[in-house]
Amino acid sequence: MKILKQGAESVIILDKNRIIKHRIKKGYRIKDIDEKIRKFRTRSEARLLEKASMNVPKVLNVDENEMKIEMEYLNGDLIKDIFDNLNKKERLAVCKQLAEEVSKLHSQDIIHGDLTTSNFILKNGKVYFIDFGLGFFSNKTEDKAVDLHLLKQALESKHYKHFNESYTQILRHYKHKDVLKRLEKVESRGRYKERK
Repeated sequence: MKILKQGAESVIILDKNRIIKHRIKKGYRIKDIDEKIRKFRTRSEARLLEKASMNVPKVLNVDENEMKIEMEYLNGDLIKDIFDNLNKKERLAVCKQLAEEVSKLHSQDIIHGDLTTSNFILKNGKVYFIDFGLGFFSNKTEDKAVDLHLLKQALESKHYKHFNESYTQILRHYKHKDVLKRLEKVESRGRYKERK
């Protein structure tokens, strides 16, 4: 067993060919409330992963008492680590896939909630989405537009050298026109706040 990542909410452990995501206790929360929150988030994330018919890790087991989700291990590269070193053709191919996968997600009324390159894995030429800890179900155009806006912000801050062409490629291949229209409104609100 090997700890791959220790976050504020959980520990990610690699055990042979499985990933175990263990939601950890929060000492500052009342015990009963902490258990309810962790149980709800564990159940919710497992449901999102199971419902998402796209490239996500397969859920192998869910233990709500221990607050653990066991998933298949995707032995690939975090896109965050390789994105800037890809050549232009590879990078644009990744962005096209990202757009197509986000489109599939939104077609199923699933909001990821944390679309950053830290939560995408490239394995055998395929982009996989991980960490649905902030995800939820919603058919609202606004929620989908905010999801896309978060992806834009992540690219702009982490991969600014390639931001313009990458984000243009994502917008070109994202399928939901109504969401793109709403995205313009979401972004104009952001600009208005910045000017104030």
